[in-house]
Amino acid sequence: MKGLKKGEWFEIVVPKEWNGLSIESLLKEKWKAPKKLLHQFRMEKSVQMNGKLLSNWKELMTSGDRLQVRLFKEEDYGVEPEYLPISIVYEDDHLLIANKPAAMDTHPNHGEMGTLANAVAFHFQMNGLVTKVRHIHRLDRDTSGGILFAKHALAGASLDQMLEKRLITRTYIGFVHGLIKQNKGTIIANIGRDRHHPTRRRVSKSGDYAVTHFEVLQRFEKSNVTLVKLKLDTGRTHQIRVHMSYLGHPLIGDILYGGKQEGIERQALHAKRIQFVHPFTDEFIDIFIPWSKDLCQYKDILY
Repeated sequence: MKGLKKGEWFEIVVPKEWNGLSIESLLKEKWKAPKKLLHQFRMEKSVQMNGKLLSNWKELMTSGDRLQVRLFKEEDYGVEPEYLPISIVYEDDHLLIANKPAAMDTHPNHGEMGTLANAVAFHFQMNGLVTKVRHIHRLDRDTSGGILFAKHALAGASLDQMLEKRLITRTYIGFVHGLIKQNKGTIIANIGRDRHHPTRRRVSKSGDYAVTHFEVLQRFEKSNVTLVKLKLDTGRTHQIRVHMSYLGHPLIGDILYGGKQEGIERQALHAKRIQFVHPFTDEFIDIFIPWSKDLCQYKDILY
């Protein structure tokens, strides 16, 4: 199932599986449009069928009809475009995945420049796209890897819902201190703020529920280091960093949580893979994000 971008409009031929489905159900239930966006679509007459404005969204669709939704209207970027050397690893009309370098914030907090959002805005600008930069999730400043962006408001709403329902799988790799004995494991430990530090988190019974799955990929016995694959069921601030420290195997380079800078000057953590079903094409998206140069160099010195 694929649609076409025609100027500001997204056009899709109604597939057989949508036969008998109302436009309202499509927008609200399948594409997860929030009430505010639905109201905006109505006010701006942003939904058409076979080129004609629809006043009744409860009308049932018929396979072969052409549905048009005005998704691609111009919006302010929300951040200042700035050229920065980043890698775009996936892009289509609805979304984009960028490989964030270490030592770069995901987005500005107080209008500062030099963030991934600034770089994505510049990429949009250079490709003639004028739309708000919408990050779906974030990474810590010193964690590298893939970050998902939506290219219009409906994509943002759909992907936000998917993330909340754990329908977007993010896989990380990290180098940790010590040799983890078990090959696989799950850490279930609530995470809350550390009252004695402005940014640090800690395992706390009164904190938010947090689950991290890990799998040993390689043990470097001479260096006393383990390479692990990590997946999250929840997305708490610093979750992997806190949980691996709690396990007794802090990330290499993660000084805040007990790690030491031995061969790398930041936490050795990289978001290496993003997987989900595309909300508008139903395709399975499975994107690998190349390791950063410093992690590749670090791995080389472990042998």
